[in-house]
Amino acid sequence: MEHISERIKAMSPSATLAMSQKSNELKAQGVDVINLSVGEPDFFTPDHIKEAAKQAVDGNFSFYSPVPGYLSLRKAICEKLKRENGLDFAPEQIIVSNGAKQSLCNCILAAINPGDEVVIPTPAWVSYVEMVKLAEGKCVLVPATHEQDFKITPEQLAAAITPRTRMVLLCSPSNPTGSVYSRDELRALADVIAAHPDILVLADEIYEHINYTGEFNSIAQFDSIRDRVAIVNGVSKAYAMTGWRIGFLAAPLWLAKACNKLQGQYTSGASSIAQKAAEAAYAGPQDCVEEMRRAFERRRDLIVSLLKEIPGLKISNPEGAFYVFPEVSAYIGKSHGGHTIATSGDLALYLLDEAHVATVDGAAFCAPGYIRLSYATSDDNIREAARRIAAALAKLQ
Repeated sequence: MEHISERIKAMSPSATLAMSQKSNELKAQGVDVINLSVGEPDFFTPDHIKEAAKQAVDGNFSFYSPVPGYLSLRKAICEKLKRENGLDFAPEQIIVSNGAKQSLCNCILAAINPGDEVVIPTPAWVSYVEMVKLAEGKCVLVPATHEQDFKITPEQLAAAITPRTRMVLLCSPSNPTGSVYSRDELRALADVIAAHPDILVLADEIYEHINYTGEFNSIAQFDSIRDRVAIVNGVSKAYAMTGWRIGFLAAPLWLAKACNKLQGQYTSGASSIAQKAAEAAYAGPQDCVEEMRRAFERRRDLIVSLLKEIPGLKISNPEGAFYVFPEVSAYIGKSHGGHTIATSGDLALYLLDEAHVATVDGAAFCAPGYIRLSYATSDDNIREAARRIAAALAKLQ
């Protein structure tokens, strides 16, 4: 007997994970695939963080952790938010979860009722829409194009808000585009939101430290909406700790309590060992973060320069994260060797089959006509991937 719930039937599988799996399957068959589909730093976790985890094992941190996280970690997160962002949070406002993904989902499930509207600027990370579906909310997608650097305007935001709007979900630096909102741009959006006291802002800041603008700005800095902003962040990207699965929510106390209640029923506290490692990440030396950021910036410059040499691709210059999001409509309608390119998804599959380079269809990010490439890989891989992509695209007629 199969009886799948309607909520699960309504969800789409993760396109990024699906493409990564296809890439791994080809690799297992002996195919030399360059995987540019995965949103994961290729660096190892810094040694001082690993050492803290080893000490936690030897120190017998092997029991259930508190649902919202160890107090010492939550204090370290509060200190980070004060030191780096100028924001005041108490430990009671911090909920540590199994990755930033759970923190986002906790917040949406805790705040959204069936029929509530969530404004999502697009292109947007693949899981936002699915999380809102899970909460039975309604997604209001606001598209931002290549021409506007994939950032929505205050006018677009104002036009999207209705009496049913409950949340605005903002990601800066952005996955999948790498766009970064400036302080002035965020202030303009905050001014729109300030006029609507029932709207909560969910700010996904997981790429905070992978930023090439010289500064990071949080929308939580503005007094007019500060008590209505929930921040999600974590250790995955900045500290190369994707597998450790530690993220956090910093939120108004009422929302933090609600997320604590929810998490207490379906996962309880995050890994005790991983929490002690995360504490060392936040409280320890930050040189490693800057070293990785510089490497990503160098790779950004390399991949952008190489892709700009390929005819037909429209390339923006991402200011953060480790993605580039080229517009590929020039290749729609072309074909080669049994492949007909009717969509950007067809192009992504063609590049996998013909060039053995894994990318992700922009439609997965609510932006058909684009593909996403991650440059969280070596300079040599970037050069070879660009060479293969150029050769494969040149065959399309």
